[in-house]
Amino acid sequence: MTSSSADSRPDVRLHIVTGKGGTGKTTVAASLALALAGHGQRVLLCEVEERQGISQTFDVPPLGPEETRVARTASGGEVVGLSVEPKRALMEYLQLFYKLGRAGRVLEKFGAVDFATTIAPGVRDVLLVGRVYEANRRRLDGKHKGEARLAYDSLVLDAPPTGRIGRFLGVNSEVADLAKVGPIHSQSQSIMRLLTSTQTQVHFVTLLEEMPVQETLEAIDELRDKGLHPGVIIVNMVREPLLDDTALEQARAGRLHRSSITNQLVEAGVKVTPGLVDGLMTEAQDHAHRVDLEREQLELLSASGLPIVTLPALPEGADAGSIRQLADLMAAQGMIG
Repeated sequence: MTSSSADSRPDVRLHIVTGKGGTGKTTVAASLALALAGHGQRVLLCEVEERQGISQTFDVPPLGPEETRVARTASGGEVVGLSVEPKRALMEYLQLFYKLGRAGRVLEKFGAVDFATTIAPGVRDVLLVGRVYEANRRRLDGKHKGEARLAYDSLVLDAPPTGRIGRFLGVNSEVADLAKVGPIHSQSQSIMRLLTSTQTQVHFVTLLEEMPVQETLEAIDELRDKGLHPGVIIVNMVREPLLDDTALEQARAGRLHRSSITNQLVEAGVKVTPGLVDGLMTEAQDHAHRVDLEREQLELLSASGLPIVTLPALPEGADAGSIRQLADLMAAQGMIG
């Protein structure tokens, strides 16, 4: 299966990765971070769903709220992992913008922090995106302005799934409209300027199945309407057809040669029965229909106009070694500018 070059813009710093649950979103986000680090970059890989997907993928201890290196590359790059926790993000927010370090702890004691992060609509997402925004601005000296080099060359955000990504990324626009003045308004506007700038792209992870593809296309349209920049569609877990086009056509029509199948089974030392041959012909027909469906879904994705990168299925599952393999494939297909 061929894929078009991703041709990612070189000025992109913030890569947001979304996808329907079960598509391998976290694996792809980790692979993208590793691919960027393979070009000598220092990359922050953030997760916001508290599932410890980063630590499991890189086989390191569970991440806390501190930024922790999870991988190094031969080129001198590194991946730093961060699991953003809403309560900690709110405490940092109160200290950074209102200097309420001690008062914030009092609020936490009386349950106000739990209320804000679990009940108040939209506050949780504001804090999670805000934490990424802060890391994007921070410099090596810990300040957010000045001449020092930026702390990170790139950031990769393992974001919520496609069904929630529009709300997640657009919540700061809603907050800016509600808070007409003050630091909350200014902060929300600054975050939206980053998210809608050319520094930010949203990438979509999908499988060649109807529901993930439909959710992907709907999310692309939604984000375009919000002024965000869709980046690359990553088609994950791709399996090449087991038959060539001629055999697929025969299987689709139920015209595979029984005698040929029987002879090949005998040559392989398999005891052949009519039921076994019938079963194999049925499986071949199902496989042909599956290939047709996948090709139809790929055409729908191609019609979106976005570049497409394909990644193979990992028979043994995702681990640190296979993540490096996927990173190399991303780079080879032009996803790293």
